[in-house]
Amino acid sequence: MLIPISDADDPRLADYVRLRESTLRHSLEAANGLFIAEGSKVIRRSIQAGYQPRSFLLAERWLPELADLWDARPDVPVYVVSAEVAEAVTGFHVHRGALASLHRVQRHSADDILAGARRVVVTEDIVDHANVGAIARSAAGLGWDGLLLSPRCADPLYRRSVKVSMGAVLTLPWARLTDWSGAIDLLHQHRFTVAALTLRDDSIALADFAAQVVGTPRRLAILLGTEGHGLSRQWSEQADVAVRIPMEPGIDSLNVAAAAAVACYALAEVARGVSGQSDG
Repeated sequence: MLIPISDADDPRLADYVRLRESTLRHSLEAANGLFIAEGSKVIRRSIQAGYQPRSFLLAERWLPELADLWDARPDVPVYVVSAEVAEAVTGFHVHRGALASLHRVQRHSADDILAGARRVVVTEDIVDHANVGAIARSAAGLGWDGLLLSPRCADPLYRRSVKVSMGAVLTLPWARLTDWSGAIDLLHQHRFTVAALTLRDDSIALADFAAQVVGTPRRLAILLGTEGHGLSRQWSEQADVAVRIPMEPGIDSLNVAAAAAVACYALAEVARGVSGQSDG
């Protein structure tokens, strides 16, 4: 149902208030069980992935582009606003002109993902939403089976995470670990070889590690830590192997999202080479 709104203070637009203020949004979205999708492609992918819309916030020019979505849901309000109203509500220029508020659903647990996966990415305390989104996009695009996040990692369904991932977080199975200290034990219980991407003194080159595991039936989990401090000592020491991406002199490391992409690509054949084989 189309509802023109000209007042930025209209309470019906509460889902979209101050989208750039992550602390406010975290509490608001958690309390109300929602997340925001930005741009027509991400909105469409969200709905195709099974998330149910609460409302749409659209500039008039986007009505035809998304007509099939809102027309099929006559009970979902479509708030039609000017660019000025959208900016006043959200706190930034919504250049894509299309937003949707969707019902937040936690679809997977860590055990669910690990029970059926062969390759998972595990992140520790990565608080930048763009990095979380980029890591999810690489994992999904390169055929990895899931993403696990430590309790303090950024929200994969935060608007910027969803946007940077181009909707990959909506389809890639992900879950937040509830027990940071027991995370590596959990991976071992599910028979994963745990590789820490770290500059530890005994680390081996990524290419050498890939040569050991590609084409084998081993389940594999790679651990990624923060750019500033890397992985915690506990996670690093509990891993089965430390792996590094060799760098040129003067450069310590890559951005964590770039490192994730390189590692996911280098190890992408682990599962493809063993399709149908049992665990060893």
